[in-house]
Amino acid sequence: MPAATGGPPSTEAARRAVEAVWRIESARIVGALARYTGDFELAEDVAQEAVAEALVTWARDGAPDNPVGWLLTTARRRAVDGFRRRSALGERYGMLAGRLAEGETSSGATAPPDRPDDLPWDPDRIDDDVLALMFVACHPVLSPEARVALTLRAVGGLSSEEIARAFLVSVPTVQARITRAKKTIAAAKVPFELPPSEERRERLGAVLSVLYVIFTEGSTATAGDRLLRTDLAYEAIRLARTLAALLPGEPEVYGLLALFELTAARFPARTGPDGEAVLLEDQDRRLWDRSAIRRGLAALDRASAAGRGLGPYGLQAAIAACHASAPSVPETDWERVVLLYEALGRVAPSPVVELNRAVAVAMANGPQWALPIVDELIASGRLPGSHLLPSVRGELLARLGRTAEARAELELAARLCRNARERSVLLRKAAALT
Repeated sequence: MPAATGGPPSTEAARRAVEAVWRIESARIVGALARYTGDFELAEDVAQEAVAEALVTWARDGAPDNPVGWLLTTARRRAVDGFRRRSALGERYGMLAGRLAEGETSSGATAPPDRPDDLPWDPDRIDDDVLALMFVACHPVLSPEARVALTLRAVGGLSSEEIARAFLVSVPTVQARITRAKKTIAAAKVPFELPPSEERRERLGAVLSVLYVIFTEGSTATAGDRLLRTDLAYEAIRLARTLAALLPGEPEVYGLLALFELTAARFPARTGPDGEAVLLEDQDRRLWDRSAIRRGLAALDRASAAGRGLGPYGLQAAIAACHASAPSVPETDWERVVLLYEALGRVAPSPVVELNRAVAVAMANGPQWALPIVDELIASGRLPGSHLLPSVRGELLARLGRTAEARAELELAARLCRNARERSVLLRKAAALT
């Protein structure tokens, strides 16, 4: 990214250049630094310091021809300075300084004189670095909230401000989660490396669950005045694609990717011109992203081809595929959806799965068959405080002609709902029941 000609470099141009490089390459940068230093927290910190220095230097001098190499070299020098200051680690500093001597641009060796512009990492280790970074950021020693924050920061390259805005929490809260996460990883002596193959599949579940949480919040925000947070959802898709490329033999990774693609395909039709929510039965299906549907179906085929049977994410993707392939709500294969929810309830039981099964049963067989499922959820005290239960119950009661009860349920759902767009739909439905 050479500097623009015809005038001095601008602060705004430098900021855009730094943000672009960081968003695309941050995982590889932090991963390479973590491997070099053996210290994840130090790697993330010096990478951020390099970004801050780039904002100043690139505004003055213009972006360098090799911006990734510039960031890595700068961060590397900061790491060496940090080890130099920590006298107790003198021996380790000596080893690091020898390995990362001035002008060195490859892993553990000085750059050949005829290749002075090589990127300062081992190109054969790039995939491993990114994958290791995902596993470290999603390590089981961290809380779910810390895993999400650290993944978006270290692997996704999002700033604390972007993460806070996406999840409607304060910037200090996000920063505290990230700081605690790095300290926890250091205290637990989590190595920056891929877990052994026998542990990888077990640990993979934590990585997939973090991406699922990120995407779910992006596809239907839990609070605020926007139904969708598409930037967050698309970041989850990007990370899922990266994970699928790095672990092509894991079918559930493709199941997750398929679920994301098929769900995101409906984004263009889910909101109206003013951002209001548009229900599935009212969506203009011509607006659905057919390319995303094709990608989702292809990923679902990859998940099915392994012959192990679909996992929880693959089953959800298969349900999404039923919706994506149907010309309308009435023409959806609801019997198959019911069967898929029953299978999902066996492999990953949860009250939300059971509630969704009730909706599918109502569409396939009638509301009278679904209402007992919902009432059982209420009687067992599951999903307390959620607007989902009264919302579904209100819909079922309305279809059964029990108007007054339906209105009360929908009004209760509106009071419990924290998302303004969803709340307005519930109130509109309640008002329409006369």
